Amino acid sequence: MKFNFPLKLNRRQFLLGSAITSGGIIATNFLSKSTGFAEAPGIITSEKARPTIPYGVASGDINGNRAVIWSRSDRPARMIVEYANDESFRGAQRIVGPSALESSDYTARIYLKNLPSAQQIFYRVTFQDLSDTKIYSAPFEGTFRTSPAYRQNVFFAWSGDTAGQGWGINPDFGGMKIYETIRNLKPDFFIHSGDTIYADGPIQSEVKLDDGSFWKNITTQEKSKVAETLAEFRGNYIYNLLDENVRRFNAEVPILAQWDDHEVTNNWYPGEILDDSRYTVKDVSLLAQRGNQAFLEYFPIRIDADDPTRIYRSFKYGPNLEIFMLDKRSYRGPNSENRQTEQSAETAFLGSSQVRWLKNQLRKSTATWKVIASDMPIGLVVPDGSTNFENLANGDGPALGRELELADVLRFIKQNNISNVVWLTADVHYAAAHYYDPNKAQFQDFKPFWEFVAGPLNSGTFGPNKLDNTFGPEVKFLSIPEDLKANRPPSDGFQFFGTVKIDSYTEVMTVALINLEGKTLYSVDLPPEKR
Repeated sequence: MKFNFPLKLNRRQFLLGSAITSGGIIATNFLSKSTGFAEAPGIITSEKARPTIPYGVASGDINGNRAVIWSRSDRPARMIVEYANDESFRGAQRIVGPSALESSDYTARIYLKNLPSAQQIFYRVTFQDLSDTKIYSAPFEGTFRTSPAYRQNVFFAWSGDTAGQGWGINPDFGGMKIYETIRNLKPDFFIHSGDTIYADGPIQSEVKLDDGSFWKNITTQEKSKVAETLAEFRGNYIYNLLDENVRRFNAEVPILAQWDDHEVTNNWYPGEILDDSRYTVKDVSLLAQRGNQAFLEYFPIRIDADDPTRIYRSFKYGPNLEIFMLDKRSYRGPNSENRQTEQSAETAFLGSSQVRWLKNQLRKSTATWKVIASDMPIGLVVPDGSTNFENLANGDGPALGRELELADVLRFIKQNNISNVVWLTADVHYAAAHYYDPNKAQFQDFKPFWEFVAGPLNSGTFGPNKLDNTFGPEVKFLSIPEDLKANRPPSDGFQFFGTVKIDSYTEVMTVALINLEGKTLYSVDLPPEKR
């Protein structure tokens, strides 16, 4: 299915959930029914005169009694949110938020605070036309559950890698239906572990499969080439929102998002100059600036006023869980042979400021479980060319290069007796469970820990990657055959996500790895270490 027109002409084909009329008169005084904030009705003789919400709504960055609500208008308009803990919106509160303007690609967000704990919150977004304040969009509804103040069961999911390697939205396949599989499990929230888009991966109308049949993609102008302009980066996020599974998911499951490389370009690092004929813009730092802006515009992320481009952050979800979201991309040194014997700017991976932040947050955390959400795995070797490395792992042997930074973090965790640290990640396009054992490691000054890998979400399946023995990883589970042919399409079924359940009474963490059909392939119970 191919659309050769720009996205801005494409929206009405993918509206979801809005009350749409086919003409006639539309009265927009619905707000007064549930809130008492009466507005004079706007009389509209044409649907085109009314703002629309073409890509739905989303919630995210739930933290204590706070949350972020996101949406996008199709024109300059003011965002308004009503919310209540009653589906009928009795006693709803109403917040008039910021204007969605061209400078933010008509995206906007509202920060909710002082929310009741452990409650299902129902919200609806409308947009008020700035050129005629009597005109409103139809409302678009969403829901999320707030974090508990006391011990309660916690259940969440994670994965990564959306719409990569040319595998886009195929209506014949059911679209990006792994999102529907996850939504049906009703997780409290979802961690997107990076590669939320593939800005360097154009989507063609057809991809020939091994059996001679064709995978048929929805296509757009912005996804027809690598992203270089801000509009093209934004178009990558809009592309994913064309999928009804994604929009339905976003309206019901809060998102905690981080980025990896494909939000900009493959294996990028700050200061890199591209040697890629597909690009006219060769300065990766410029591309990264545009990619960062689009990423932050299109996810329900709480923007740090002191550092508005910052992605790493942490979230408390009740007394049993705290999540630490890393950014292994923005502060790294150049990809190299990665064999340096001393730490320096060249061996940076998280970077010194982020390392200090992570140590401090881990040390002061009172949560039973500390989940480090990492956009790249620890012990899997990811090459960049024939001699350089994209990941911190550089092959068997002692800690060298970027591994020195991780060794410092792991040593700190041991020295401060920080218990129950689990790493969740994606990036490599298959699922696995790894146990890191100091007794089997080259570097041994750390506490044993688990790392769980998930993905991809509607992308090509690859792997498995080679393990590096520096930190003693052992494969406890592998989701794919060792001889899997590279770049398997989603229709082959090798798409994976993970779930985590923390029992409120025993505090046992149960981690499961699940496939596209919703079948649990592996599960393990992790009893908490008592301090």
